[in-house]
Amino acid sequence: MPLRFSGLWRHAPFVTLWVGESISLFGSQVSLLALQLTAIQSLHADAAQLGILGATGSVPMVLISVFVGVWVDRLPRRRLLLIADVGQALLIGSVPVMFSLGWLCLEYLYGVALLTGCFSVLFGIAYQSFLPELVPPEQLVEGNSKLEASRAIAEIAGPSIAGTIVQVVSAPFALLVDAVSFLVSALCLKSIRLPMATPAPLLKQPSFWEQCAEGFHVIRKHALLRAIVCCSSTLNFGGAIILTVFTFYMINELHLSAAVCGIILGGGSLGSLAGAMLAAPLARWYGWGPTLLGTTLCWSMGALLLPLAHGPIMLTILLLLAGRFVMGTAQTTYNINQISLRQITLPGALHGRINATIRCLAGSAVPLGSFLGGGLGTLIGVRGTLLFGAISLSLSSCWLFFSPVRYVQKRRKATSVDPSRS
Repeated sequence: MPLRFSGLWRHAPFVTLWVGESISLFGSQVSLLALQLTAIQSLHADAAQLGILGATGSVPMVLISVFVGVWVDRLPRRRLLLIADVGQALLIGSVPVMFSLGWLCLEYLYGVALLTGCFSVLFGIAYQSFLPELVPPEQLVEGNSKLEASRAIAEIAGPSIAGTIVQVVSAPFALLVDAVSFLVSALCLKSIRLPMATPAPLLKQPSFWEQCAEGFHVIRKHALLRAIVCCSSTLNFGGAIILTVFTFYMINELHLSAAVCGIILGGGSLGSLAGAMLAAPLARWYGWGPTLLGTTLCWSMGALLLPLAHGPIMLTILLLLAGRFVMGTAQTTYNINQISLRQITLPGALHGRINATIRCLAGSAVPLGSFLGGGLGTLIGVRGTLLFGAISLSLSSCWLFFSPVRYVQKRRKATSVDPSRS
C-alpha cells in the first residue's frame, strides 16, 4: 500500500518552513550546551557568571520585544525572519574564530549572547505571526505540534552529539553546528514561493508609540490573555533559575562528564516529543483549560526530582532523566496549547504586537530568574537553588485556576471566550 500524506504534510510552503526550522532547532540545542560549557571549561566561569550569561541573552526579550512587534506588523515577516537567521549565524560563528585567535573572554560571550538574543526575539515574534499567514486556522494546532515535535527531537539528539563534539574538538567549535544550521534555515525561508499578504496601508496610520501600547492595552482588558501571561511569567522565572545552574550542578556537584550531561539533556527531552504528540489529543479530550492547568502541575513535579539526584551514579542519572522527561512533556504540551489558543483567539493584524507584548512581559521573568539563580547558587548551593526553582514553578497553576482559562473546555469554544471576564 503506498504511503499517503495528509494534513500539513501536503502543504509545501509549511513543509519547507518546517524543514528549515527543524535544522535550526537542532543547531540551537547543540549551542545551548556548548555555550555554557565554553564558559565553564574554557573560561572557568562560576555560577554567578553563568547567571549573568543567561540573563544577558534574555534581556533583549524585555527591552525590544514591544518595538519588534510593531515592525513585525508593519514589515514583510519573511524578510525579518531571514535577517534574524543570518545575524545569528554570523554571531555564533564568531565564537570559535575568537577562540582560535586566543581572544575569547567572558565579556565577548556576554556580547554575543546579548546580540543573538536580539535576533532571537525578532525571529520568535515574526515566526509566531508568520505561521497563521501560512496555514489555515484549523491546522494551527497541527502546525505548532509538528514544530514542537521537531524541537523535541532536536533536544534529544542535539545535546548528546554536542557533548561528544565538546570532548573531541572543544566546546567553542561545537558552536559551528549552530551557525551552519541558521544559514540552512535562511535558505529554506528564501525558497518559499507562496506570496504572503502584507498588512493593508491605513488611511491614517497610527503612530509607532500608539501601536506599541496597543498590545498592553489588549492584554490588560483580556482576562484570558492576562492569566496566560502571568502563568508563563512564573514558569519562565522558575525555569530560568533551574536552567542557570543545572549544567553547573551536573558537572561540579554530581561530577558527570560532558558526554553524560549531553545524554541527560537529550534523553530527558524525549518528554518533549511525547508532549508534542499528546498536546492535541489532550486538548480534544479534556479541553484547553484543564490541559493547561494539568501541565503546569506536572511541570513542577518533574522539577522536584532534580535536586533529589544523589547516591549511586545510575540512580542519579535515572532521577535526572525522569525529571527532565516529565518537565519536557508538560512544557511542550503547555506551549503548543497556549500558543494555539492565542493564535485562534486574536485577529491576524494584531499577532505581531500581542506576541511581542506577551514575550516582553513573560520574558522579563527570565533575566530575573537567571540573576537570582546565579546568586542563589553561590549563596545556598546549586541543589537548594534547584529546589527553590521547582517551588516557584508550582505557583504558576494558581494563575490559571483563578481565571477564565479553566472554563475553556473545548477547542472550538476558544474564540468565544469573553475578554472582559475576570
